[in-house]
Amino acid sequence: MIKLAKKNLVWWAVIAAILFMILQVSCDLYLPTVTSNLIDKGVAENNIGYIWSEGLKMLGVAFIGVLAAAGNIYFAATQSQKMGKKIRSSLYRKIIYLADQDLDKFGDASLITRNTNDVVQIQNVMIQVLRMMVMAPIMLVGAMALAFVKSPRLTVVFLCSLVVLAVAVSAIMAFAGPLFKKLQGQTDKLNLVFREGLTGVRVIRAFNRDKYEQNRFDQYNNKYAKTGIHVFMLVSLMFPLMTFILSGTNVGIVWFGAKMISHNTLAVGNLVSFMTYATQILISFMMLSMLFVFIPRAQASASRINEVLDVKDSIVDPKEATEVKSDKSSLAFDHVDFKYGDSSKLALSDIDFSAKAGQTVAIIGETGSGKSSLVNLIPRLYDVTNGEIRINDTPIKEMTQHQLHKLISITQQKAVLFTGSVRENMQYGNETASDDEIWQALKVAKADDFIQEEGGLDAKVEQNGDNFSGGQKQRLAIARTILKNASIYVFDDSFSALDFKTDAQLRQALNKDEKIQKAITVIVAQRISTVADADLILVLNDGKVVGAGTHKELSANNSYYRAILDSQIKKGDDDHE
Repeated sequence: MIKLAKKNLVWWAVIAAILFMILQVSCDLYLPTVTSNLIDKGVAENNIGYIWSEGLKMLGVAFIGVLAAAGNIYFAATQSQKMGKKIRSSLYRKIIYLADQDLDKFGDASLITRNTNDVVQIQNVMIQVLRMMVMAPIMLVGAMALAFVKSPRLTVVFLCSLVVLAVAVSAIMAFAGPLFKKLQGQTDKLNLVFREGLTGVRVIRAFNRDKYEQNRFDQYNNKYAKTGIHVFMLVSLMFPLMTFILSGTNVGIVWFGAKMISHNTLAVGNLVSFMTYATQILISFMMLSMLFVFIPRAQASASRINEVLDVKDSIVDPKEATEVKSDKSSLAFDHVDFKYGDSSKLALSDIDFSAKAGQTVAIIGETGSGKSSLVNLIPRLYDVTNGEIRINDTPIKEMTQHQLHKLISITQQKAVLFTGSVRENMQYGNETASDDEIWQALKVAKADDFIQEEGGLDAKVEQNGDNFSGGQKQRLAIARTILKNASIYVFDDSFSALDFKTDAQLRQALNKDEKIQKAITVIVAQRISTVADADLILVLNDGKVVGAGTHKELSANNSYYRAILDSQIKKGDDDHE
C-alpha cells in the first residue's frame, strides 16, 4: 500500500492534512485545561469575569479546532478519492495494453473486482490513515503527558485500562486479519459466478438450470456472508469493549479522585480534566486499534492491485522500430511454432506460407485445430515460440505494436459492439471516416438495409449489440473492419452466423472492393463454400498444416480436405464441387 501511496498521493496536500490535524488535536488537548481552570478559578471562587474570559477562550479554541478539522477532512477526503481515481486509471490502462496471455492469468471477474472493490478498500483506509493515524498517536501521547501532569497517582488507573484494552484488541486483530484476506478472495468468486449467470442468462433459461445456478450463487453468497459476519462481529466487539473499559476507567478515576479531593490532594477541576484526558487516551488507542484491523484488508487489496500493475508485458516494442514498407502488402509465416504459456504441447507447429497483395488466404480445419491461434499471431496478440512472421517484408517483432496494428484490420471470432450509435461503432475502424465511407462499408458487408430500417447511422447500439441478431452483429463487425485502411484484412470465422445467400453475396462484394483487392485477406471459416474461392487454402489438423493449395487441388489430393468436403456435400453446403 505504501508503494501505491508514493505514486498516487500529492505530498503537499498530505502535509497540509497532517498540519490541520495537529492543530485540531492541539485544540482538543487544550480544552480540558481551560475547563479545569474555569472550574477551579472561576466557579469555585465565584469569579464571573474569569468565567466569561475562559468561556470565550473555550469558544475560540473550539472554533479553531472545527476549522482545522474541516481542513483535515477536505484534504484527507480529496486525496483518498483522487488516489482511488489514479489507481483505477492506472489499472485500466495496464489491462487495456496487456497481452492476451497476460490477461488469461487473472480472469475477467478478478480484474473487475481489483478495479472496484479493492480500490475502494484502499480509499477507505487512506482517509482513515490521514485522519486517525495522525490524530491517534498525537492525542495518545499528548493526553498521557497532560494527564500525568494533572495527577501522577491517577495515571495508574488508565494505564491498567490500556493494558487490558491492548490485550483484547490484539486478540481480535489476530483473528480478523486473516478473515479480511479471505473475504477479498471470496469477493472474486462471487463476482465470477454472478458474471457467468448474467452473461449466460439465456442459456440458463433454455436448459431450465435456474435453480441450479441460484443454488450455485447462494453457495458462494453464503460463504461470503458467513465470513463477513464472523469478521464484522469480531470488529464490532471493539465498540462495546471500549465502552465497558472506558466506563470502568471513569468509575476508577472518580473513586480514587474523590478520595484525593477529600484529602485536599486534588482539585475538582483537575479531576474533570483528568477524566477527559483519560477518555481521549482510550479513544485514540481505539482509533489505532481499528486501523490495525482494517489495514490488513487494504494491504491484501493493495497486493492484488500491485500484482496487476507489476506484470511485465510479455509482448514489448523494440527499442528502435524499423520503418515498414507500405507500397506493397505481403504476409509470410516462416516455420512458426506456438504454444500457450507453460504448456508442453505446441498449439501450432511449423506453419510456413506466404501471400502477397490481392491474394486471399483461407484457413479451415476441425474445431480446436488452431485456426484462431494462427490468426491471433498476425496482430501479435500472442508471440510466436519459434520462427518468424513478416508483414511487408518486415518481421513484426521489429515493429512497434502501434505500427503493426495500423497495418491490420481484424474481425474477431466473437463480434463485439460497443454501447453508442452505429456511427460511433463504425468509427472504431476509422475515426475520420465520412458518412459516405461508412455507408459504403455497410453496403459491402450487406448491412446497409437493416441499418436504414433501424434509423440510419444514429441508430442506437445497446450493450454488446443485444438489439441486433448474431448475423447482423457479424455484418456490422465486418463493415467496421472494411472501413479501416489496412494491408491485411483478417476475418476470424466472421461468416458463421450468415445464411448461405448472404455469405455468398458478402464474399462477392469483398472481392470487388478496391481496398480489399490491394490488400491480403485472411479468412478463417468452417464452410467449404466460404473458402473455395481463396488463392491459398491451409488445412489445419492438431496445429499442423496437413494441406495447402487451391480448392481444386485439395479436393483431388488431400484426404483431410476431402473429408470436410464430403461431410458438407451431404448437408448441401458446397457449391464448388
